[in-house]
Amino acid sequence: MAVPEQTPDHAYATLHIDLDALVANWRTIGAAVSPATAGAVVKADAYGLGAVPVTQALADAGCRHFFVAHLGEAEAIREAGILPPDAQLYILNGLMPGGEPACAAIGAVPVLNCLAQIEGWAAFARATGRTWRAALQVDTGMSRLGLSPDEVQTLIAQPQRLEGVEPVLLMSHLACADDPDAPANGSQLAAFERIGALFPGLPRSLDNSGGAMQRRPAHFDIARPGIALYGGAPHEHAVNPMRPVVTLDTRIVQLRTIPPGAGVGYGLSFVADRPTRIATIPVGYADGWPRHLSGKGSAFIAGHRAPIAGRVSMDSITLDVTDVPEEHLYPGAPVELLGPHQGIEDVARDAGTISYEILTRLGHRYARILHAAPQAAQQRRMAGRG
Repeated sequence: MAVPEQTPDHAYATLHIDLDALVANWRTIGAAVSPATAGAVVKADAYGLGAVPVTQALADAGCRHFFVAHLGEAEAIREAGILPPDAQLYILNGLMPGGEPACAAIGAVPVLNCLAQIEGWAAFARATGRTWRAALQVDTGMSRLGLSPDEVQTLIAQPQRLEGVEPVLLMSHLACADDPDAPANGSQLAAFERIGALFPGLPRSLDNSGGAMQRRPAHFDIARPGIALYGGAPHEHAVNPMRPVVTLDTRIVQLRTIPPGAGVGYGLSFVADRPTRIATIPVGYADGWPRHLSGKGSAFIAGHRAPIAGRVSMDSITLDVTDVPEEHLYPGAPVELLGPHQGIEDVARDAGTISYEILTRLGHRYARILHAAPQAAQQRRMAGRG
């Protein structure tokens, strides 16, 4: 089923999001980390694909652990009313001072990253006269978020700091998981094991996408895949086992033939060295298509590569389509930006960035079509009718 059923006739570009592929990727990760549980990172609007439909599809498939970065992201998911009662919603960045009441109001679990965040949550517990759940994140070598080794020792020596706080998960984050051979993986794993021994019985979570797909005897209790859910490669320089989730198509707006020596676009950075056929497409950096693709990236027309000629503009890109058969060139002709001939990893490589950035920058001027077979949702509706 597709929602909406048809691409609007006026759409300049269409982003297709395959929720079935997303769920299949989640199941692939779940099989890799079993008997651990696979959660899902749905921060940054589910990597640009829509936190509400992505979360709902995964919840319908059985996912029960969801991770966002900010309180506002958690509020948006809760307000959508799509989470089952037994689902857990974690806020990875913890809380800013004063955010505790709002977090408690939506039943989210803050990930406490320092003693100050622990104190704020414990103070809220004292003020409300009840215990509140939290995850504890420890820094095992990434030097980003998480309790430092000294803070861990302080917490162990002064357990009263957790009065009113019920830890439900111990976390850390791998810095080099996309490279399975990186020495940092082993050192972080060993550090996490040492710290975990200080919190006996507390469920643990270390693996992101790359960690989840590493071949290890165990993956603790909960994995937190992100990019791999959305079709990104969990490991560099390896075959990507994940199914692609997004395709992006646009259409030709205008065609022209220019003589040798003619320039194209801002700065006239492309100069024709032969009679050249130029096609303009209505996508640009305002739609999240990186300006760094200027003169380097490409699109595909009927399977034929069409290099970007000149600069990526705010709302348009010019393509050299001289070598594309003429029967495929006409106003309104389909153009592939993401699809079978070019995935997010390919575009990221050409732009000198990573697939995460390509996904999270995808704009909201595209017509978005969700492709899914929401069997669980249909079953719930049928049960309600009964």
